[in-house]
Amino acid sequence: MPWAMVVLAGLLETGFAVNLKLSHGFTKLWPTVAFCVFALGSFGLLTLSLKYLPVGSAYAVWTGIGAAGTAVYGMVFLDESSSTLKLVSISLVIAGVVGLQISGSGH
Repeated sequence: MPWAMVVLAGLLETGFAVNLKLSHGFTKLWPTVAFCVFALGSFGLLTLSLKYLPVGSAYAVWTGIGAAGTAVYGMVFLDESSSTLKLVSISLVIAGVVGLQISGSGH
């Protein structure tokens, strides 16, 4: 369950990163409001999960999912083809952290 909260928090981080792009630096109202909602949800879930998980591992997965989601958004909607390398490297970090947790040596 704690890892599910981290994954959901990472997806919400994608939401606030995307809305930050859409708000053009907080100059548009609704993307800015959405940014705040996504950010509060994401940080709230991450904070709850840290009661049960190591901080480094949870943070790495959280930020990795958020950055990967943002990279996918950039590739699909903004034609940011350079995001592919970032997406691959982030995925490797997430896989490594999850692998450490599964093997039991992540503490």
